[in-house]
Amino acid sequence: MHKKLKFIFVIFILLFVSACLLTAQDKLLELLTDEMNREMSVLKSQENPPYFMCYRVDDVRRASVSASFGNITSSDESHKRYLTSIIRVGSNKLDNTHEIRGDQLSEIFGRIPQNNMLPIEDDEDAIRQIIWNVTNDEYRLAADKFAKVKANVAVKVAKEDTSADFSTQHAKVEYYEESINPKTYKFDRKLWEDKLKRFSKILLNEKDIYKGDASVSFSVERKYFVSTEGARIVQNRYGIRLFLSATIKSDDGMELPLYLSYFAYKPENLPKDEQVITEVTEMVAKLKAMQNAPVVDPYTGPAILSGRSAGVFFHEIFGHRIEGHRQKSESEGQTFKKKVGEQVLPPQMSVIFDPSIKSHNGVDLNGYYTYDDEGMKGKKVAVIENGILKDFLMSRSPIDKFPNSNGHGRAQSGYKTVSRQSNLILTTTNPLTREQLRQKLIDECKAQGIPYGYFFEDITGGFTITGRTIPNSFNVMPTEVYRVYVDGRPDELVRGVDLVGTPLSMFSQIAEAGNDYEVFNGTCGAESGGVPVSSSTPSIFVKRIEMQKKSKSQEKPPILPRPGSIPE
Repeated sequence: MHKKLKFIFVIFILLFVSACLLTAQDKLLELLTDEMNREMSVLKSQENPPYFMCYRVDDVRRASVSASFGNITSSDESHKRYLTSIIRVGSNKLDNTHEIRGDQLSEIFGRIPQNNMLPIEDDEDAIRQIIWNVTNDEYRLAADKFAKVKANVAVKVAKEDTSADFSTQHAKVEYYEESINPKTYKFDRKLWEDKLKRFSKILLNEKDIYKGDASVSFSVERKYFVSTEGARIVQNRYGIRLFLSATIKSDDGMELPLYLSYFAYKPENLPKDEQVITEVTEMVAKLKAMQNAPVVDPYTGPAILSGRSAGVFFHEIFGHRIEGHRQKSESEGQTFKKKVGEQVLPPQMSVIFDPSIKSHNGVDLNGYYTYDDEGMKGKKVAVIENGILKDFLMSRSPIDKFPNSNGHGRAQSGYKTVSRQSNLILTTTNPLTREQLRQKLIDECKAQGIPYGYFFEDITGGFTITGRTIPNSFNVMPTEVYRVYVDGRPDELVRGVDLVGTPLSMFSQIAEAGNDYEVFNGTCGAESGGVPVSSSTPSIFVKRIEMQKKSKSQEKPPILPRPGSIPE
């Protein structure tokens, strides 16, 4: 055969094989596209035809193991496919997603997640049948809601925010990631059972620890998105999380938990066993010390938050309040909506959200993704630049002066998307060392005439209230807190602390940031379910924080010694 013809023949064979592999691997993508087009063509003839439709499918393979005090309590693997259907009736100016003012019950019911499961095998007839059924139900709900929306608009005063209900922007995109090779991302369940037994058995060393658990969850997801605008996106998500927790009880009934949490994309990227064992052992010693630590009284004054604590702090008191949809809903407090262009942090500080970053300072970030759950490319958003509020996290739900998505429309499987956080990163042009921050704390305590301040080493999480009808506040729950004395006495471990306040008041007290970045990886729960997020922040110095006493159980510690422990 002629060399040129032979080369062309080889290329043809390779292209043919590639096409066959693509078809075999992603028959589901073609089924979704074909069925969406068929359903849309039929629904166009209805009195209220949809102007937009999309399907999301999350194909999730998960392996998980749990242990308690050295024994396995569960160990399983699962494979599920979740289908989410979104239909918009009306026009992008006014559609069925529009807020029905004065009808909170309708809005709550509208957020109930779909529970649509697809077969894990590509059975064409079965998949088409389920898609048809789900689409039919979703269209009826959308058409009914649109009728209520029009009636509500007709009888209510003009809205404060007159922006459209759906952004019009380039949304036709073809993006395809190859399927993950199982050999590359394998999970040895037996190996992890042995690890968790060893890790959680260490918690037996302290007889007063009455809860001692360890768990690991490894997931590989293949995410599909197709829309009537021409988007066809297939991307992968994977990760492993190791979590350890232990709880001790003080004589006054207060439950004192501590946690260790690790995240990585691959199992081999988690910390080595020796490091985990060391940190679990240290956790046991801290719990015993906390059991007899003094209880904190209500306090207002200076404090330092470690990097991990600051990450949770910013996520709760700031991150949720710059999610775009909250600036539009008239039931929301809209804390920062009118602050664009104003200074909200010291001029040396900036805050960005960037879902395109996979790691920061060598640590994997849980909030990484390429395209969001509306088919929009995840973009870096400089929300605060040099202390000035510049932007919001936007889905395809526009707000005044911010008409377009920046790739932050996110949702858990089955939920409808709203704007959500991704990777939060706090930067400063004037980073201070931990020692310099500590001196700032002591100097401020002296200036305020206070004998001590506080250092928050770790925080487990928190919650925030962003609505208008009740006080716009937050509650962050520290687990490890130290009292820092002005007179040079050693730092003192304390307990019973809740960090509370209102966002604008607290935000105005942030003064300096350090150079010691730490990462907090977690799952954030809100209207669109739980989504993976990260914060990478240094320690921060706050001139005035407010603390209240933590609620506690009224039950005494267990009368009987824990089985396996040796009575003193």
